Amino acid sequence: MTWTVAPERFDSPDAALLLRDYYDEVASRYWGRPATTEEIDDGLRDDGVDRLAPPTGAFLVGRYGNKPAGCVGLRLVDAATAELTRVFVRPAFRSTGGGGLLLAGIEEAARAYGVRWIRLDTRNDLVEARGLYAKHGYGEVPAFNRDLYAEHWFAKEL
Repeated sequence: MTWTVAPERFDSPDAALLLRDYYDEVASRYWGRPATTEEIDDGLRDDGVDRLAPPTGAFLVGRYGNKPAGCVGLRLVDAATAELTRVFVRPAFRSTGGGGLLLAGIEEAARAYGVRWIRLDTRNDLVEARGLYAKHGYGEVPAFNRDLYAEHWFAKEL
């Protein structure tokens, strides 16, 4: 099996299910228990995902074979900077190279916008994500926001 990564609307059926799985995982890990359907719905409501489309961003879906397996979003901050968000690979497809391919794809999308820096924030408990970012050239930087769930900040020059 091989991965393919391509732009897709964040509200396509496959993308919507990936975003729901993403939120379920990050919320469940944060709370230390399975998130309820209501909590997932609340978290997805008005979450800014609409900015992950031109001209304010991008959204990519990764497929392993023909199965939707991961996603990644990009939100433009200014002419030179974008934020990485919604980085997710379904558990069954982890350790197959998809995370790196999603990052490479979104970095290409950022370059097409003229972006020179990609930054992101993440939490302490998302250890695998922090490892993925470090492996692909993202370095820890001083805090650039005060988001409630931000505990680590990373950036990469393209």
